[in-house]
Amino acid sequence: MEAIIFIGIQGVGKSTFYRDYFFNTHIRINMDMLKTRHREQIFLQACLEGKQPFVVDNTNPTVEDRERYIIPAKTHKFRVMAYYFPADLEQCKQRNSQRPPKQIVPLVGLIGTYKKLVIPNWTEGFDAIYTVKSKLNYSFIVEEWQHEV
Repeated sequence: MEAIIFIGIQGVGKSTFYRDYFFNTHIRINMDMLKTRHREQIFLQACLEGKQPFVVDNTNPTVEDRERYIIPAKTHKFRVMAYYFPADLEQCKQRNSQRPPKQIVPLVGLIGTYKKLVIPNWTEGFDAIYTVKSKLNYSFIVEEWQHEV
């Protein structure tokens, strides 16, 4: 049972990465679709109780944002993994501007998330941490975390 938490700003390629790597194996929990924390909680609880692997495809920029998934996942004996998407702000702005009009994140929101972003840390309770580097053509390089414990 896996709980995967994506960490990265808007436009960095998280949803494309989900589609390419986890679409057929993990439920996608995403605030863009669910709209409220109440709905998100219903999906999260269903995955936990049903022992269903899931991906939290939100920005999750802070330790506190990630804690809301890590604690219940650990309680239900899930293996918790972080996929950290380091941001090239200019590339993210470019990708964001290419989205359909209703999906474009206002620049102030993108920069606000960028400023809040805290890189993942082993002390948060992750069993594995990966770095995902994305290219402008939406190809990805996944590497195991190389930062010190």
